[in-house]
Amino acid sequence: MTALALRPLPWRRMGWITWRQHRLALAGAGALLAAAAGWVLSTGLRMHHAYASVVACRPLGSDVCQRVANDFANTYAGMASATTGLLLVVPALIGAFTGAPVLAREFETGTFRYSFTQGIGRTRWTVAKLVPLAVAVTAGAAAFSVLFSWAYQPIIGKQYGFSPLQPLMFSARGVAFAGWTLATFAIGALAGALIRRVVPALFATLAVWAALAFGTGLYLRDHYEAPKVSTDPNIGNPHWLLSQEWLRNGKPASLPMLDGVLHQIDVRAVTPEVFQPGPGTPENIDPVQYLAQHGFTQLTTYQPAGRFWLFQSIEGGWLFALAVLLIATTLWLVRRRTS
Repeated sequence: MTALALRPLPWRRMGWITWRQHRLALAGAGALLAAAAGWVLSTGLRMHHAYASVVACRPLGSDVCQRVANDFANTYAGMASATTGLLLVVPALIGAFTGAPVLAREFETGTFRYSFTQGIGRTRWTVAKLVPLAVAVTAGAAAFSVLFSWAYQPIIGKQYGFSPLQPLMFSARGVAFAGWTLATFAIGALAGALIRRVVPALFATLAVWAALAFGTGLYLRDHYEAPKVSTDPNIGNPHWLLSQEWLRNGKPASLPMLDGVLHQIDVRAVTPEVFQPGPGTPENIDPVQYLAQHGFTQLTTYQPAGRFWLFQSIEGGWLFALAVLLIATTLWLVRRRTS
């Protein structure tokens, strides 16, 4: 008599098994996001309340209103930079600690062999493990990015110097935050399938994320669209300034050349963008305008702030495509290497 083949395990039950096996990892990711969200919400409420005082202050150009605006900037601008810098590691931690162990632990302990005898199969087993977890961590990251965008909206723009394209602020908003979380999860899953050890896979995931994130921030993102070049000395925030240089008679001007003119008003050129006034600097004098009046032209290369959602869609798109490719590679690897 022919033996009856095992019926495939229903997807619903496979999802339940995935939840049972990885609920602690999901709980840890949720706790990390909840802690970050609590901090961002608390800061955002205070920031919006303080900003309401800035907006309501009248008359706008008065000394009192200027002090209120300066107090707001001094209180929240520095804190925003530190907070966004710390938040950049959240996608890495979530992706690494949920993605790397999901397959690596099964291979390391050998329990995957038992799973393949229960009517699941390699493909269904891998998909049932990766897809629900990937959706869960991506959805949580997307919800967090919405909260962050609302909380820090008062300091994004021309008045307080934070361009929406500024690398730290950009990565924590829009679809980029969720994209980096998903991509890191996929990196971790592939690392787990390749290395088959949990701890080495974790470190490999974090190393690959760091290389990819820094490479994107330093070399890739500012080339999503060709930057614009302007000689308007008023070009600045909220645009993302990539570089600035000074020209004289159509040729680059060196710092000694700038100092040779600025020493008359006791200002030193630290860099082409930064000028340090001295004790003898006249009040209300703008070194940039002063140089322009003496035959210098400032050349600014920048990305317009209006490209924020274009850049978000580009970065989110290639991160999503990368994640799909990595998960597909992981699936192919599991089907070929199971011993």
